[in-house]
Amino acid sequence: MDERLIEAACGFISIDHNGSIIEVNNTFLEWMGFKQENLVGKHFESLLTTGNKLIFHSYFYPNINLHGHVEELFINLKNHTGESVPYLMNARRFGQDGLEMIDCILVKMKKRIDYELELRSTKNQMEEAYLEKNLALEKLEQIYLEIEKKQIELMEINSGLVEISNTDKLTGIPNRRLFQEKLEEQIELYHKGEKTFSLLIIDIDHFKKVNDTYGHQIGDIVLVKLANILKTQVRPEDIAARLGGEEFVIILPHTDVGEALLMAQKVNQEVELAEWKETGSLTVSVGAATFTAKDSEASILKNADQALYASKENGRNRATHFSELS
Repeated sequence: MDERLIEAACGFISIDHNGSIIEVNNTFLEWMGFKQENLVGKHFESLLTTGNKLIFHSYFYPNINLHGHVEELFINLKNHTGESVPYLMNARRFGQDGLEMIDCILVKMKKRIDYELELRSTKNQMEEAYLEKNLALEKLEQIYLEIEKKQIELMEINSGLVEISNTDKLTGIPNRRLFQEKLEEQIELYHKGEKTFSLLIIDIDHFKKVNDTYGHQIGDIVLVKLANILKTQVRPEDIAARLGGEEFVIILPHTDVGEALLMAQKVNQEVELAEWKETGSLTVSVGAATFTAKDSEASILKNADQALYASKENGRNRATHFSELS
C-alpha cells in the first residue's frame, strides 16, 4: 500500500471477491481501535451489524457486481468495543495481476456531531450573555442569528442523511432499508387492529439477457423505467421499493387476497403494454402474499417469493398468489 494512503485522511479497506480483508490503512485502524492482525484475513461482514449485513447483501454486492462501483453508501461499522460508528462508503472493483479486489474509502459522519456540539456551545454562550447586565442587544441578536443558521444547517444535514439512507440511488424510489421499516409498521398495525395488507414481489423476466445483449447502461434505463411504471400504478398509501438487482416490491395496505392478485395482474399488463424502445419488449413475473395471523416478517416475504417462483416456472409474465399454491 502506498505510504500516503496508509496515513490518508480517510479510511481505506481492500477486500477480495470473497469479502475477506486484504489491506487496511492506519487511519481506519486508529478510528476503530483495531490492529492489522485483528482485521486482515477476516471477512468484512465481521464489522457489520445484523441490519447492515442485509443492506450489504441487497445493495452493495449487487451494485459492485453490476456496475463495478458503489457511491455514498450510509453504513454503520462496529469498532473494537462493538460500538456502532456511522460512515459514508465509496467502493470500486479493481483488477490487478489477474486478481480482483474491491477498494473501499470510508469517511466518518463526524460533521453532524460537530454541528450539534457547536449549536450547544452557541446556546450556552447566549445563556451566559443573558446573565451579563451590560451585554448589548446587538450581541444577543447576533448570537440568535447564529443559532438559527446552525439549526437550519443541522436540519439540512439530517434531511440529507435520511434521504441517502432510504432512497435507491439508481431509481429514486425507496430502497430495501425503508421497505423493511414500512413492512414492520404494517405488521404492527395488523396486530393492533387486524388490518389486512398484502405484498407483491416483482422480478424482471430474463434481465440477465437484457444486460448481456444490450449492456448494463440499457439495463439501468430499464430499471429506472420500471420503477416509474410502478410509481404510477400504486395508490398514495402503497409503498413501491427496490429490493436490489432487478427485484422490486410493493406493500399494499388494506388489501386482501383478491385485490392483491388484481393489482399484480395489472402490473403484468402495464409493463407488457409499455413502450420499451431500448429492448423491444419487456415482461415481469409477480408473486403475491397476504399477511395472516400466522405470518411474520420473514414468512410473508418467503410466501411472496414462492409465489414469484411459481410465476417463473409457469411461463413468466404472470402473477401468482401464495394462496393458489396450497
